[in-house]
Parts: sequence; C-alpha cells; structure tokens
Amino acid sequence: MSSGVFEVTPGMRRLCATVLGLQAIVVALLSPVAITVNHVSPPLALTVGLGLAVLCVIVVGMLKRPHAYIAGTVLEILTIATGFLVPVMFFLGVIFTALWITAIFVARRVEGTTKR
Repeated sequence: MSSGVFEVTPGMRRLCATVLGLQAIVVALLSPVAITVNHVSPPLALTVGLGLAVLCVIVVGMLKRPHAYIAGTVLEILTIATGFLVPVMFFLGVIFTALWITAIFVARRVEGTTKR
C-alpha cells in the first residue's frame, strides 16, 4: 500500500495527530481573541478559527494515507497566515510547523532504526 517514497508509520501518525490535535485547540481559541482583542468581525473570526480547527480534526482522521501529510502541511501554512488576524499566530504557526516537521522526521528516524 505504501509507495516506498513516503511510508506512513504508526509513530508518525501518533506524533502528527498530537500536533494537529493541539493545533486545533489553539486555532479554535483564535476566534475569541480575534474578536475581543483585535476587533475582527465575528463571522470572519469564527469561520477562520473554527474552520481551521475542524480541518485539523479531519486531517487527523486521514493520517493513514500519505496525502494527508500534504494536507497537514497546507494547514501549517494556513495557521501561519492566521497571523494576519492575530499577530501572535505568526509565531505560534511557525512553532506548530516546526513541531509538524519534527514529528515526521523524528518518527521516521526512530522507527527506521528500530526496524534494523
């Protein structure tokens, strides 16, 4: 089922699911902050924050497939872009992107050494 180029491992799924789960919570909490602190219109803030949180949860459910990691990477970019609504999200988005990349590479490295 795997193409060999990008093999999804159980550890990778767990780590990436953890990153996206925490990210879903943070981006959902973006909405009230954007509304109250930055005076973003409620429909925009709710659409962006809750929409991105729902997408994170959907991608978590798809992590058995290699294409979900592309979708997860797109979510990381979108999370960074939420910094236009709440500037601290530029920083948090970069942190989540670093965690996402680390989760993929650390899991592959650790599971690669345990297979030997």
